[in-house]
Amino acid sequence: MTANLFENLPARLAEECFDMLVESEHVTVERIVSHGHSSPAVGWYEQSRHEWVVVLKGRGVVAFELGEEVTLGPGDHLSIPAHTRHRVAWTAPDEDTVWLAVHFD
Repeated sequence: MTANLFENLPARLAEECFDMLVESEHVTVERIVSHGHSSPAVGWYEQSRHEWVVVLKGRGVVAFELGEEVTLGPGDHLSIPAHTRHRVAWTAPDEDTVWLAVHFD
């Protein structure tokens, strides 16, 4: 089955949109669509699996609990080790930001 990561993008987003593309015991792949969204002001993502994320379109900033912030644009990718506390601090308010996130053991 074929599909396109840029098809069926939501027209209006009250929250970030997460679409599971592939799921198995050891890996998951999801498309995330943001449009001016960020993580909740309180709390951090802290996952039991490693995460590799790439921005396919748009722009975003990933912030880490220890203070580092990483700005990502089209083609930029980032590896986040398991149990590393992080959040999305900012995404472009004037365009869709399309992320591909791979979670793995």
